[in-house]
Amino acid sequence: MFEADSLAVIFVSLMGFSLLLYAILDGYDLGVGILLPLKQKDDSDTMIASIGPFWDANETWLVLAIGLLLIAFPAAHSHIFKELYLPTAVLLISLVLRGVAFDFRAKAAFSHKPTWNKVFKVGSLLAAMSQGYMLGMYVMGFEDTLAAYAFSLLSAFGVAAAYAYIGACWLIMKTEGALQVQAVNWAKKTGLICFIGVIAVSAVNPLINPDVYAKWFAWPTTLYILPLPVLCFALFVYSQIQLKQLPAVDDKGCWRPFVAAVVIFSLCLFGLAFSFFPYIVPGKLTIWESAAAPESLSFILWGAIVVVPVIISYTIFSYRVFWGKVQELRYN
Repeated sequence: MFEADSLAVIFVSLMGFSLLLYAILDGYDLGVGILLPLKQKDDSDTMIASIGPFWDANETWLVLAIGLLLIAFPAAHSHIFKELYLPTAVLLISLVLRGVAFDFRAKAAFSHKPTWNKVFKVGSLLAAMSQGYMLGMYVMGFEDTLAAYAFSLLSAFGVAAAYAYIGACWLIMKTEGALQVQAVNWAKKTGLICFIGVIAVSAVNPLINPDVYAKWFAWPTTLYILPLPVLCFALFVYSQIQLKQLPAVDDKGCWRPFVAAVVIFSLCLFGLAFSFFPYIVPGKLTIWESAAAPESLSFILWGAIVVVPVIISYTIFSYRVFWGKVQELRYN
């Protein structure tokens, strides 16, 4: 059906698509958890309610991405998770904490609810920071140096800020009143931190990777690819302008910061993909060197053709059903 090289490109594209949807969808609900106020009971309940119908399904995209990596690129899977064993363990534990806290905060005794709110917040923060740390180590090529660890820690805080930013934008779109005003303030602050983080990664990546520098600044490629960071910068400016106008009469334009954040996330992931392609392990393994046998990929592709559209359809359906302003959270 497809040549071996084409199959590798198809599967890495599916994996990138899954990671993008995970970063956007689970990113905003992790961001809501990071922003969860511990002393404002009603606001906490409203914020949890805004992600209640979606948060568990959002993690499906992470499972799909890792599954594709394991099945389609087993050599890369082995290398990446050997290097990232500890942060991966932290990520899994933090996601479990979030799941437990989400249910127990409603079912435990009233006096214990603040404790479970703290657990949910800490779990969200740890999950975001562990993902950021893994991204930093990936960009640094899994180097065992002080500079690599320092950059990875900076990346951890940057990703947490990015998730808080898109989470705040989600709350602007889903809430009303005082909480919406507070979400606007959160988005302004976290958006600035997120912008600084994007600038830092964009500057460091070509400096430490000569191949990345050559890709971005080789003529005439530069002519086509450099507008992407310019557009990203413009979207940050656009988002800040929109935030200054919110909340507006009749809630006009409340969705614009969230859409801007989605496009920013998409541009950043595309930039990273462009920087490292065709390497799936930076500087070590290409997608063709680490791909599974063509016969296996051809067989798995038929499963992906069925599974991916089903997940997309369910996602669209769930967001359509629960669209609009958030309502009171119910567990039964």
